[in-house]
Amino acid sequence: MKGGQTGATRAIVIAHVLSSFEMGGQERVALDLAREQVARGHRVLAISLAPAPDGPLAEAFASAGVGVSRVAKGPGVDPRIVLALRDRLRAAGVDVVHTHNPLPLAYGALAGRLARAAVVHTKHGANPDRGRRLLLRRVGGHLAHAYVAVSSATAAVARRNRECPSARLHTIPNGVELEAFAHDETARAAVRAELGIPADAWVFGTVGRVRLEKNFPGLVRAATPLLGAGTRLVIVGDGDELPALRAAVAAAGAAAEWLVLAGARRDVPRALSAFDAFVMSSDTEGLPLGLVEAMAAGLPVVATDVGGIGEVLEGGRVGALVPAGDERALREAMAALARDPEAARERGRASLARSAHYALGTMVDAYLALYRRSIDDARRGPLAALTARR
Repeated sequence: MKGGQTGATRAIVIAHVLSSFEMGGQERVALDLAREQVARGHRVLAISLAPAPDGPLAEAFASAGVGVSRVAKGPGVDPRIVLALRDRLRAAGVDVVHTHNPLPLAYGALAGRLARAAVVHTKHGANPDRGRRLLLRRVGGHLAHAYVAVSSATAAVARRNRECPSARLHTIPNGVELEAFAHDETARAAVRAELGIPADAWVFGTVGRVRLEKNFPGLVRAATPLLGAGTRLVIVGDGDELPALRAAVAAAGAAAEWLVLAGARRDVPRALSAFDAFVMSSDTEGLPLGLVEAMAAGLPVVATDVGGIGEVLEGGRVGALVPAGDERALREAMAALARDPEAARERGRASLARSAHYALGTMVDAYLALYRRSIDDARRGPLAALTARR
């Protein structure tokens, strides 16, 4: 260890290595972790591999007391950034390098090893890579002292793909600051007024980056027959697939009037208070923060049964699960909630109770304990993790 206190209370120097500072799930998990780690007395850095300009979360990291920097990756395979990262990590005296998703793993694991730091990786989703990309992920996974999946389903994918030695595979579910998402009637009225939604309308809503895997166009098609003056669909988010989403809204014809694209918002807890039900139409997921946040807001949930969603919803006990890509099943599950508001509210109460299993503090505790074990592994020598048995 690199000086300071000793034992389990010793402050750690932690570097989160990210693809970018854009507003995505992995970045938000890293931000929440970093914020809490700083609050507990650790020194934390966040390093982006994306070129300038920085995304919106760079400011959020800095405001939380996290050191923000960039080691920009060039086009294609760019081995020079391994040494640049190593130098950055050495200069900061980093104890733990925490990489998030495949690109940071490919470069950050080796850089962390060269900097004589412990390497912890988090796999946030399925990451359906093949060929060279999968090979690079396996190399990085064998360099990591610990390889974390955010759900049992995600861990099963890692195991099936042989992404790391099984002895170093762990499952730590994502956590959120549950209290921040408590339902707020004042916010409900205000957000509805901002979006032009009547106070008594039934509102289906969703929140997330507008990416291909979220399948928001499919959600629009599923919801369209249900919409009218008293029923709305609100989509909060922005991203690369926004043109495709807008095209799906345009294709809804007259029903487009009842579809609200609210764009990216920094007041997600307020937005959730304006919803009556939360819907996820994803084709693939790890353990989505938006789902847990909606549950913490007491919303009934309809979601596709992908990744860790089924685990969170306990196989459908606390939320409706439908097959990915089945727009008819999604529509029917949504319609069932709208037809029976009291049953929907009961589902919302079940969601709220279940959300307690995904508290931010629980996630932070688990990672800090894993960091300390990984530091111990790293101290045994540079080849210790490479020689661990599968």
